[in-house]
Amino acid sequence: MQIGPIKLDNPVIAAPMAGVTDRAFRIIAREQGCGLAVTEMVSDLALLYANPRTYRMLDFREEKYPLSVQIFGSNPDAMGKAAAIVVERGAHLVDINMGCPTPKIVKNGEGSALMKNPELAGKIVESVVKAIPGIPVTVKFRKGWDEDSVNAVEFARIVEAAGASAVSVHGRTRNQFYSGKADWKIIEQVKAAVAVPVIGNGDVWTPQDAVRLLESTGCDGIMVGRGAMGNPWLFRQIVHFLQCREELAPPTARERIDTAIRHLELMVESKGEHVAVFEMRKHAAWYTKGIRGAARIREIINQARTQQEIVDILNSLLH
Repeated sequence: MQIGPIKLDNPVIAAPMAGVTDRAFRIIAREQGCGLAVTEMVSDLALLYANPRTYRMLDFREEKYPLSVQIFGSNPDAMGKAAAIVVERGAHLVDINMGCPTPKIVKNGEGSALMKNPELAGKIVESVVKAIPGIPVTVKFRKGWDEDSVNAVEFARIVEAAGASAVSVHGRTRNQFYSGKADWKIIEQVKAAVAVPVIGNGDVWTPQDAVRLLESTGCDGIMVGRGAMGNPWLFRQIVHFLQCREELAPPTARERIDTAIRHLELMVESKGEHVAVFEMRKHAAWYTKGIRGAARIREIINQARTQQEIVDILNSLLH
């Protein structure tokens, strides 16, 4: 799969997820074979005001080429300047978030609220493309705001005309958030309407789902989100299944625990022990899901205060 001048090793992409796809997650996702990992969404204004926490999110040490940074905002000029900052800091692609459904983003006219204002969305894309010549700009959006305003096809045409090099389409409306079923038909319709690569997103939980999404929509790439939380092996399973149509064995309990511990180590490296230990709680719950005794262990992890405590607690699941 190719996005502008950038060729990906494979069409399997780790979706941007706030509070999840930090440096630690991205490194592990790439180690597990995904062709591209997208950062958590980064605020344009936070970048312009040099917010220290936001700048720490742009820590790309040890990450494989290429890297996509997702930015969000609703002011074309500010978004162009923000794009230039993330490229200066190492981004190889810039993704624009026009799909986030959370109220605090939407109330500012950002994220999926932009689907109600396609003209402004086009201006934002134009500004970002102009600010970073030669760098591919991608746009992630949804089926529409609600079932009465499904406009993904029109929206895709507008951002393509504005200079987007690829689009990612989540087959749910904003009003659905993450409930119900993703409508893959809308992804097929977008694919038929534009010439740039189309990445399908929504309800990819297994390698078989990934193949069905590709075959039923004709899309060029697969974006995997919630299915990979605590399950980065899904990336290698999908890549292998696409190539060979055979299933890989699931990770062993030992592999799951070792990867969770490595995830924690990478988080400590990026964020310090205090923050990493707190943020690891949700990841530990995802990594240990289904392992015998995990429910009790999760309660104990939520009381942990140090990296070593979490390592010892995780290892205790194997004894």
